[in-house]
Amino acid sequence: MARTESNMLPLGTKAPDFNLIDTVDNTKKSLNELKGTTGTLVMFICNHCPFVIHVSSELSQLAKNYVSKGVNCIAISSNDAKNYPQDRPELMTKNAIDNDYIFPYLYDQTQEVAKAYDAACTPDFFLFDGDLKLVYTGQLDDSRPGNGKPVTGKDIRAAMNALINKEAVNPNQKPSMGCNIKWI
Repeated sequence: MARTESNMLPLGTKAPDFNLIDTVDNTKKSLNELKGTTGTLVMFICNHCPFVIHVSSELSQLAKNYVSKGVNCIAISSNDAKNYPQDRPELMTKNAIDNDYIFPYLYDQTQEVAKAYDAACTPDFFLFDGDLKLVYTGQLDDSRPGNGKPVTGKDIRAAMNALINKEAVNPNQKPSMGCNIKWI
């Protein structure tokens, strides 16, 4: 498994807009209609990456813990589904149901959205405030497949809690690490 770090989009960057198909209900959804009142966590994930599989239950739990606090979660898969058929939209639907994702799981077939966010790996995380300005980009936590550290989501949770409590988000952020996005 190739280890790729996130590119660390500059803090303060405005969230690039998108209008993508939600693989769960097969409707187009935009950032504007999905954003949270307090914040929005955009996650670039996929079905087959061992790094994503390692944290998938925590991704589900994050959404369940924070949606009621005004922070919405959005997952996007930008992988080349032709050469990586396990990331096809119909399998994204199954994955979302199997992992109890309560957030939309969107398909970025053209990869334009991943490029706009400068996403590099799966998982790659971008937390925006209520005005859609980037306040956190980086790792979920220190856990990686095989390193023995528990999956806690501590880094993202600390950023989300700061946002909810109207406190400054710690600007000292570690890049996420995972499989590279499978570019067309």
